[in-house]
Amino acid sequence: MKNRAKDIINIALSLLLGGAILYWMYRDFDFQRVRNVLLHEMNWTWMLLSFPFGILAQTFRGWRWRQTLEPLGEQSRTSTRIYSIFLSYASSLVVPRIGEFARCGVLRRYDGVSFPKALGTVVSERVIDSLLVLLIAGLTFLWQLPVFMRFFDETGTSLDAIFHRFTTAGWIVTAVCGVAALTLLWFLLRKFSIYNKVKETLHNMWLGITSLRIVRSHMRFVIYTLAIWACYFLHYYLTFFCFDATAGLGAKCALVTFIVGSIAVIVPTPNGAGPWHFAVKTMLVLYGVHETDALYFVLIVHSVQTLLVLALGVFAWGALSLIPRNVECGMWNENSSTSPNQ
Repeated sequence: MKNRAKDIINIALSLLLGGAILYWMYRDFDFQRVRNVLLHEMNWTWMLLSFPFGILAQTFRGWRWRQTLEPLGEQSRTSTRIYSIFLSYASSLVVPRIGEFARCGVLRRYDGVSFPKALGTVVSERVIDSLLVLLIAGLTFLWQLPVFMRFFDETGTSLDAIFHRFTTAGWIVTAVCGVAALTLLWFLLRKFSIYNKVKETLHNMWLGITSLRIVRSHMRFVIYTLAIWACYFLHYYLTFFCFDATAGLGAKCALVTFIVGSIAVIVPTPNGAGPWHFAVKTMLVLYGVHETDALYFVLIVHSVQTLLVLALGVFAWGALSLIPRNVECGMWNENSSTSPNQ
């Protein structure tokens, strides 16, 4: 009961945060004109052309997942992995970050894959993706330093202001509290009767995290990773050509706003709603887009792409209901012509 109440509170806070940011951004917005923009002013051809890249990004994730599962002796069907990815993104629209657990649960239910090991591989994938985004963000930041400096000034998020809020004593107290909390957690785990179970679960997760060391083909993993983020970028960039205000901005502006938006979605709101709108809209304004046009862009693009995620999730849910469950690992080989649902 307590866990359920906590989950409800977390979901409510997430929705409240996203809703508050959206309300603040669109409090004086003319929503009546959105219909006219959708029907008469935007070029839907480019929006439709962006859809395959959004689907491919998630599909590549399903293909890449095999690379980290196989070294652990875990076999799964390509279709199940891809459907689980579709479903994970859709479920995160309701509960932020729940998708990572949902995709592992689908593989456990339908292909008998170890949940802790699968979760470990997801963690390792997230680390790799985060490092790649940070690398691209760093290079982009140096490339477009004046624009980012203006962004920090306009939004009041100066890095100096953030770090100067902490004194030396503040940093020391924070570090001591962190160590104390970890120590207390360690002693509590040792006293619980489920310590051995927790230890085994954490061990399996660690195996999943370290599975990158023994993937069959590191080059294939790298190619899949680059393909995922290239598709994400194209899925976003092509939407620039849907609107007159953004059609001429070019790939440079698209890359900067893409990176800023990717970082903004770290804030736990459904599909980044609110933080993504604010970050991308602010950067577009700095590139000379009128604020009203920037608001139309972020509202329409985010809404349409969210509907695509939802549609893929519904499709995956229906497709999963048609395939057999609990296929034991090792009973079939995915490369065999007799594998089910290949």
